[in-house]
Amino acid sequence: MSSHTINSSSSGAPWQVAIHSDNHQWQADVDTDSGGGDLAPNPESYLLGALGACTAMTVRMYAERKQWPLQSVDVSVSISQHDKHSVKLERHISLTGELDEQQRQRLLEIAEKCPVHRLLTGDVTIKSSLTAS
Repeated sequence: MSSHTINSSSSGAPWQVAIHSDNHQWQADVDTDSGGGDLAPNPESYLLGALGACTAMTVRMYAERKQWPLQSVDVSVSISQHDKHSVKLERHISLTGELDEQQRQRLLEIAEKCPVHRLLTGDVTIKSSLTAS
């Protein structure tokens, strides 16, 4: 995964946040029960979506390089446990195509190597600092 910076700013609606990278802009919000406007996915949804998207891309790229008959990859990611000490995610991967069992197992191994999976399961340190406005 290449190193890049994503900027987020909140100054409008109560919990709505504008997010931008070099070439893209999107929003985050929380649902109305949490005080937001439910105008965009919440940050946890983006995180789960990033893992699902990265998994699907990684598996598909590998299968294409191997010229395996993978037609589609569907990935579902959910939080199965979330407390103050740990989070457990469940990822279900569905592979469509005339793949044998050995190919399917290899693609499952490859899914474990997607960059977002490795980021989430690696030794992550977050250093926060204040900057002048």
